[in-house]
Parts: sequence; structure tokens; C-alpha cells
Amino acid sequence: MDKPVLKESLRLLSSLGKITSRSMFGGFGIFIDSTMFALVVQDKLHLRSSDDTINLFKEQGFEPYVYNKRGFPVVTKYFAISAERWEEPDSILLQAVIALDAAKKDKEKQKSEGPSRIKDLPNLRLATERMLKKAGINTVKELRDTGAVNAYKAIQKTHSSSVSDELLWSLEGAIKGTHWSVISPKARDELRSQL
Repeated sequence: MDKPVLKESLRLLSSLGKITSRSMFGGFGIFIDSTMFALVVQDKLHLRSSDDTINLFKEQGFEPYVYNKRGFPVVTKYFAISAERWEEPDSILLQAVIALDAAKKDKEKQKSEGPSRIKDLPNLRLATERMLKKAGINTVKELRDTGAVNAYKAIQKTHSSSVSDELLWSLEGAIKGTHWSVISPKARDELRSQL
């Protein structure tokens, strides 16, 4: 499928550092030193944009990669390099340096600020995020401020079916940044008593 483009992309971009690829989004993510900054999908190389570079990529005629998720289009931060650009590999390399720099900055920002969405916290997923939003808890900060016990109670009030104790452990682990299974029996008992 995308293997000739992937092979050529890896060859071209290998001068930027330790390069690897892995299957994702129906194509292959390209990483330098564990930072994903490019994607090969639909027989095209796509470079990652940022708030600073998105207009530059659009001005150059790059098109964003769009995929369908549950019937809805999802526009990604990855923009396709036009076929004509392959005649100027130095130009691709220059754009790749910009994309890699933007991806590293985004990665550092996320590391320092933590996840921006509830579903991105440990133990939680989109369904949990929806339950919390229905209960009036819309952000990671609100969840942390509310605490696991009060968030659990809020979900109980707004959720028609019963919720398990595992959700309470999951919320506590999410707030603390750990997997729910490492919540100690003593801490679990304390959480139960607060209910």
C-alpha cells in the first residue's frame, strides 16, 4: 500500500535523527527519537502542522489528512506533501525540520500541562468523559477540583444505571495519574467510606 512512499520518506528523513515507523491511522507514523512528526497514508507523505505552521502549509497548497470516525470526518494536523515537491527533496527536508520542531514543542507542552481532555487521563475513555460531562464536569481541572468521590456521586445522580466501584478507583487513579489497579486496599476503603 504505502510502502514505496514510506521507504522513500524514511530514507529522506533519516538525516534528522533516529528514525522509526509504526502502523497507525491506516498508514505509518514516522518518528524521530520517539516524536511523531510525519505520517505516510494514502500513498502520500504528510507532515505535522502546529498553530504556527498551519497557515504556512495551507499557503503552500498542502491538504490535511481527513479520515472518518463513526461516520464523521476528522481533520488531522498532518498535511500532505504534493507530488511535485518530491522533485525538490531539500524543500521537503526543510518542511520536515519545521514539523519535527513543532511536534517536539507540542510534546513538551503536553508533558508540562498534562492531558487537556478527560478521556486522555489514565483509566478514562470517551464514554467516561461523556458521563462526567453529563454530570457537569467538563474539564480535567474541574475533575481534579471536584475529586474522585464527588465526581462519582455526580455520575451516580445523572446516570440511569448503577456504576461500579471500579469507576471510583478509575477516577481516583486518573486524578493521581496512575492506573486504577495500584490504588491500595486502604485507599479504596477510605474512598468507600467517603461515599
